[in-house]
Amino acid sequence: MRKLICCLSFSLLTACAPMRSDQPSVARGFSSALLGLAHLVLSPFQIAAGLLEGIASVPYYLSTSVHDINSGMIKASARLTLEDTYESAYGTSLQKVAANGETGVVFQRMKNATTYFQKILQQYGVPNSQAYILTSVDTANDQGYTLLAVVYRPMTSIQVMDKYHPNAVLNLQNNERLFYEPYRVNTGGKALDTVIDWAAVPRDSVQTQKGQAVLLTLAANAVINEKRSADYWAIEQRWIAGEARQITEQRLANVQQRMGIAKQ
Repeated sequence: MRKLICCLSFSLLTACAPMRSDQPSVARGFSSALLGLAHLVLSPFQIAAGLLEGIASVPYYLSTSVHDINSGMIKASARLTLEDTYESAYGTSLQKVAANGETGVVFQRMKNATTYFQKILQQYGVPNSQAYILTSVDTANDQGYTLLAVVYRPMTSIQVMDKYHPNAVLNLQNNERLFYEPYRVNTGGKALDTVIDWAAVPRDSVQTQKGQAVLLTLAANAVINEKRSADYWAIEQRWIAGEARQITEQRLANVQQRMGIAKQ
């Protein structure tokens, strides 16, 4: 990872491919951070930069072929590549996969996403791989946004306060949907989840197998590289309070800038 950072500090200055200015936004009403996204093809250096940004960079990979993404990850010395994800999670060689990344496997729930995620971590040899889960906060689904987080939680049942209904206690098992949301503390006030990485993204960016495979790959790299995102809890409060669009647009704008993607 140190090699990757050193490479980026020089190369992104000269290798940033601009987005076309004549392309429509992928989602009505989004800010300039999303304009041209549907036709953006990343350079190898931008693919490398996305690795540093983690799962928040998923939307920017979607128009680049899975083979080019994988090649860029290899060049960036990623600890785990898209090829590893397809082999570990889906049981197929990336060489047999079309450029759009589709093999007919798409998850709909974070419980299923976590199953694939843990397979990848286990295959890589991550200790306690079963303790890492993928979560989502779905309060802005009808607006087209989702708040994702990679969480370390070494237990399969928890007792927490319901974040949507004050004074209500939830006893959750790992087969229940609400188990796959982040929780800062349990009902006893003891610290519960460690947030590894988070993203605020358009929902449609993680509804294809390519988007999901990129998500899984970036999430796994975040775990392997021991990333931490303590800022998540303040973001979640704002998200639930109704600031989903503002958070998503700001997050994407920041990622776009750091990936060296030219603005409109």
